[in-house]
Amino acid sequence: MGLSSFLGRTQLRFAARIIPVIAIMAGFSWGGQAVAHDFWIQPNEFRLTPNVEMPLTLQVGHGPDRQRSAIPLKRITRFEAIAPDGTGTDLRTRLHLGGTSRDGSFQFLSSGVYVLVFETDDRAQSFLPAIRFNDYLNVEGLTPALEIRARTHRSNADGSENYSRLAKSIVEVGLSGSSSQEQVTKPSGLTLEIVPTVSPYILPRPAVFPVRVIFEGRPLAGALVKLTNLDHDEAPLETHLTDGTGQARFTMPKNGKWLLNVIWTKLQPSTRDTDFETYFSSLSFGWRESQ
Repeated sequence: MGLSSFLGRTQLRFAARIIPVIAIMAGFSWGGQAVAHDFWIQPNEFRLTPNVEMPLTLQVGHGPDRQRSAIPLKRITRFEAIAPDGTGTDLRTRLHLGGTSRDGSFQFLSSGVYVLVFETDDRAQSFLPAIRFNDYLNVEGLTPALEIRARTHRSNADGSENYSRLAKSIVEVGLSGSSSQEQVTKPSGLTLEIVPTVSPYILPRPAVFPVRVIFEGRPLAGALVKLTNLDHDEAPLETHLTDGTGQARFTMPKNGKWLLNVIWTKLQPSTRDTDFETYFSSLSFGWRESQ
């Protein structure tokens, strides 16, 4: 899309609004700086007993802003479990959002490592004043949007985007032993996803935890990946930019519940009514203290 086309449609779109854009982005909070509210699958435990039901919740936010997600069921397009043999099982019927203590549950008959995969549509929209939108782009390392806004002289204009939620969670059922964990290290087909190079449940556990970020089927360079201890989640414990091959290397966590997250965005086509298409992607995993 040409520069004149981009400027033309953004000028028309913003001029058409009668009420000034003051809405805070759904799923974000703002203090001294922009802080994205990350989304993830939170099983009560990441180690399951075979054929025993495990509750889960869908979580958003960090620290004092952490809460159950209010995503409606109609927006969820995928929730499945990828088994050790690579087969997938649809789990959407196991979701019962908004329950007193859970948003759903799952259980597996056989031992092994399973990957839960979650995806929503992109119908959610956000509109932010320029300063807040720029802060958010800077904090999250969304360089494509920053560069486009600078190149088109829109850095002082309000920002808008459609966004979707993408999440994976790795759980271990029984004792996986030396069984294959290739399903953990293979992409699951999400538009944006974090793919471990080695499973965090492999034994002996390595000292380094390398991951790849895949966007639209290709390695993504320059993406900011954050590692957060979910028991102390006010701020990430470790952050890295992906290299030219889409890889980032973290210190392998020891015990507890953990979250990796990444965000990426791209310019929308002229037929859409927001400027950018943004993807929030996460990977949760963990161990008991005795593991």
